Amino acid sequence: MPFKPTGDVRHVMQFVLDPAAAKIWRSAGSIITEAGEQDLRPTTDEGWLAVQHSAVVVAESGNLLLLPGLARDGEDWQEISLALIDVGMRAKAAAEAHDADALFDVGGQIYRICQSCHQIYIQGVTKVNPLGG
Repeated sequence: MPFKPTGDVRHVMQFVLDPAAAKIWRSAGSIITEAGEQDLRPTTDEGWLAVQHSAVVVAESGNLLLLPGLARDGEDWQEISLALIDVGMRAKAAAEAHDADALFDVGGQIYRICQSCHQIYIQGVTKVNPLGG
């Protein structure tokens, strides 16, 4: 089956995965400022739809990272990429349900999966459980 990659893993991270994950993280929980507490959850259907779109991008990024030429190995890389797909779909379900608490929880799962990959492939740690358990 033919495909035509347009960049490397860094390209996928910078232009695809990172912005989508950031959208999810900026759409859950709250921040406290001098003016008070600000709830980050979307307040419109369009806002929730934007989070759904980002969640699907997170999931599809897992598929992109499995493509020949991008995949690093058949073990940890594959497990992390598949976990990214699963957590992206959980984020989509949370956004579809307008469930800010579930979105916050899944945002933490996305963070743990990303960190496990970075620890193995950027920092050289030999083994980390990408599912956080």
